[in-house]
Amino acid sequence: MREILAPGKFACGWGDGMSDTPTPESQKQPPGDKGIQGKAREFLFNSMSESLDFDDREQTCELECLPYGVHQQGEGMCLLLRMGKHRILLDCGLADITPLIEGVVKSARPGQSPLPANFVLVSHAHPDHAQGLKSLHELYPLLPIYGSEVTSRLLPLNWLDETDKSKTQFCQALPLRSPIELEDGLIVELFPAGHLPGAVAFLITYISPQKKYRLLYTGDFFLSNSRLVEGLRLEELRGIELDVLIIEGTYGSSRHPHRRNQENQLAERINRAIEDGYSVLMPTPALGLGQELLMLLRSHHYFTGRNLDIWVDGSVAIGCDVYLELLPHLPASVQNFARHQPLFWDERVRPRVRRLPPENRGTVGRNPCIVLTDVNSDLQAYLQEDTGPWLILAPQKIESRVYQQSPCLVQVETYLLAQHSDCPGTTQLIHNLRPQHVIFVHGAPEYLADLTSLEELQNRYHVHSPASGTLVELPVGDNFLQPSAPETNYEGELTELGSMVTITLPEAIAADPRWRQFADTGLVEARWQGEELVLRGLSPRELMHQNSDRIDWSIDCCGTCRHQRGQRCWNPSSPLYNFRVTLEGYCPVFERSPNPEKNL
Repeated sequence: MREILAPGKFACGWGDGMSDTPTPESQKQPPGDKGIQGKAREFLFNSMSESLDFDDREQTCELECLPYGVHQQGEGMCLLLRMGKHRILLDCGLADITPLIEGVVKSARPGQSPLPANFVLVSHAHPDHAQGLKSLHELYPLLPIYGSEVTSRLLPLNWLDETDKSKTQFCQALPLRSPIELEDGLIVELFPAGHLPGAVAFLITYISPQKKYRLLYTGDFFLSNSRLVEGLRLEELRGIELDVLIIEGTYGSSRHPHRRNQENQLAERINRAIEDGYSVLMPTPALGLGQELLMLLRSHHYFTGRNLDIWVDGSVAIGCDVYLELLPHLPASVQNFARHQPLFWDERVRPRVRRLPPENRGTVGRNPCIVLTDVNSDLQAYLQEDTGPWLILAPQKIESRVYQQSPCLVQVETYLLAQHSDCPGTTQLIHNLRPQHVIFVHGAPEYLADLTSLEELQNRYHVHSPASGTLVELPVGDNFLQPSAPETNYEGELTELGSMVTITLPEAIAADPRWRQFADTGLVEARWQGEELVLRGLSPRELMHQNSDRIDWSIDCCGTCRHQRGQRCWNPSSPLYNFRVTLEGYCPVFERSPNPEKNL
């Protein structure tokens, strides 16, 4: 019999080796998990009936999660979640849904048509989260599929070859920020998650006779604002008493430069290539990054007003058309931009943005230009002998077919324009929510292992990183003893300007109640402490004493005047009366103080 931690008896955290990542020595499943051949198959095959009631097996806890795909090896996201008697499918990004339906077929009884879950929740429209939905809907047309309104309109772009458009319009839209009771005792609320228009995080609340359970599934999320999507707002989620957080870990423990720096670096590289006579070929996904790049190229100072053609091909162009239909759902800044000039297609304002006809793919690179195309397209169609030279800029973490043996000169590079949060953003969200369990998905195994091994997480939460087919039990304690969240770290930018150095910090730091005292005088003192630079705000009293040390008490000035007190002039005969004065100042009605040090 496997030992399970009883609810209400949790310690402060699990030590090393207690996450769901197998140790290199044994490669064994850790406590709390079983392989798909064990309890996971029992959970799947025996628990489903026509009404999805419990079977006769003993339930060890109210919350369980069975991953069919966690995007560790490019298999897409698909999680089966059990909360009490409810079974919820979170995303279906499987290219082949056979593993998902195997259990349903084996558990079917004569005259029954079981479903794989009570309903499906779709976080957003990217293929790695949604490409299996059409096949799932065709097999189980009665299975409800829910998402945001924008997601419901973007999903059909995953099946552009389908001629019957009604077959791709199966997603039912749910409102944002409104709790919806989809079943008795089960409430779902959607929060915008950044990353892509329509992307949401699902807050799922299960109310049992004994306890209320809350779980948050982030899908893909991004805390920072991008050009077409506002980031996830921490203030909307802060304060929720969360039991389980299922969160993506795409970038592992890496840290990224500020979003604007990423954009500037990319724009500078494209500009340099164009000036050197290169054409730039940029393979991108159909949704999200391609449209972000177009907005960057249209509005960045390197390109505004420039005599340059930007060609958009394939499904990226179709994605632009759908974005135009969704304009009321885009940020206010984007809507304002669209009032003054077209959002994408524009042959009048430079740089010109045009669709690329298929017959022109082989000739478009004869003059320097920029081409955005589908990441899965045949790039050889553009790399013809009488075109180029070409610079192929591919986004990091997205594979594209690049032909090295091309008749024209080709240079291949990658760039970073992040659509997911980095490690500081990920841990910031976790520490704000402070759940009992954290499940990491969506990332290379080594990246997720880096996250699960972070001491700041291991010491505070039960951390999991299950592989596909590994059942995770999630016992929830009533008295979870958890250390306080660590102090918030603020990332800034440092700029050297020749004669000075400036340090820029995010405005969120000013919300801290300690900021008022720190910034009272607007002056800071910097000093080295080992390898670290420490900043300290100067108080008014310190400032006055520092000034007093610099004053020559033998000269006539405001610092030695009997009417100056607290750096203000109190002489009614002076033109500076009641004004704040500098200690080095002077006026014609000066009167020397017998003890000028006492006036400070």
